Amino acid sequence: MNIKFVWMNGGFVSGAKASVPLLTHSLHYGSAVFEGIRFYETKNGPAVFRLEDHIKRLFYSAKVMGMNIPYSQKELCDAVLTLIVKNKLTSGYIRPIVFYGSKMGLDPTGADVNVAIACWPWGKYLAKEVIKVKISKYIRIHPESSDMGAKISGHYANSILSTLEAKKAKYDEALFLDYKGNIAEGPGENIFFVKGNTVYLPSTNAILSGITRNTVMALARDLGYEVIEKDIKPRDIKKYNEAFFTGTAAEITAIGNIDGEIVGIGKEGVVTKNIRETYQRLVSGEYPRHKNWLSY
Repeated sequence: MNIKFVWMNGGFVSGAKASVPLLTHSLHYGSAVFEGIRFYETKNGPAVFRLEDHIKRLFYSAKVMGMNIPYSQKELCDAVLTLIVKNKLTSGYIRPIVFYGSKMGLDPTGADVNVAIACWPWGKYLAKEVIKVKISKYIRIHPESSDMGAKISGHYANSILSTLEAKKAKYDEALFLDYKGNIAEGPGENIFFVKGNTVYLPSTNAILSGITRNTVMALARDLGYEVIEKDIKPRDIKKYNEAFFTGTAAEITAIGNIDGEIVGIGKEGVVTKNIRETYQRLVSGEYPRHKNWLSY
């Protein structure tokens, strides 16, 4: 991946020269925290979507992991916006990451806290318009075993295992159940279901309540749909007309097949299409509401 510049510990450095020591604590123990943020081309220039919300969550995640970020939220927001300009990009993906420096042993106390930000052009994460997903044999992390509201790199070992399993079985993506057997989320996405003019989604007990998830809930209500959070079992899938994933990387992606069972007619449904198109208008600066979610 060719990245011209990154922001690292307060300054801009060449992407080719940005490096970390081999004995970096977070490299060995999964103790880093991070965000995934998109920016979009608009008539007013590149716009970062919900930047302040992402950086706010980054600080929360860092606090959970005992990290004191040596910069303010505003300083990191400003660094993101400047980095986009410095790399001469109009749209793409942003990865802020906070990680412990060189120290071995599980206790990170005393290790330096490092902050880095990279950005690059990146298209749609799930390339197909309609995907098929496999319910994983691995369950989502138990909510009492970690803080599921924090975006911690170590959590993603669970996601990687399910993704490898799904790809090996020729599916596009995985789907987790929680410890109670309810549908939880994808490896890096939240899931929604549709029946009639009502949009359903799993409760937040065992998931990362995503920023795109929150956005879609707001847009669905804008469009006049009822939104209900509830426990959803795999056996309930046949009751729904539509299903879709949401996420910063995945954006809005229709699901046509879950574990071999067709959802609705197996294509993107009317409600999913309405929400997806509205989302694209929003991030492109062409939607009349929620203008405060765009940072230039």
